[in-house]
Amino acid sequence: MVSKTDRKFETRRRHIRVRRKISGTAERPRLCIYRSNRNLFAQLIDDVTGTTLACASTLDKEIKTKFANKEAAKEVGALIAKRAIEKSIENVVFDRSGYQYHGVIKEFAEAAREAGLKF
Repeated sequence: MVSKTDRKFETRRRHIRVRRKISGTAERPRLCIYRSNRNLFAQLIDDVTGTTLACASTLDKEIKTKFANKEAAKEVGALIAKRAIEKSIENVVFDRSGYQYHGVIKEFAEAAREAGLKF
């Protein structure tokens, strides 16, 4: 009998595999994204000191779209890039958190690149 794949388990496995390879520093922090069913959250993290340098989410007042869809991903990507550039951060390491680079995650990354982040 064919067993059904557990998507959360597969995402967690991908996340662990990606996190083994990447780490953020103060000069080049890790741009981490988390996607729930309703919201998107993005953080710039310095893994050396364990601090969050900047964050943005669909819960912020500047974001007009309040759902986890492609339009919201574009807005959050542009906002996190704006906040990073205000703190003179241009180069980041993109952590897709085990999500496939498709759809919402792809739109977020492209919007952040267009707004000035390099990764």
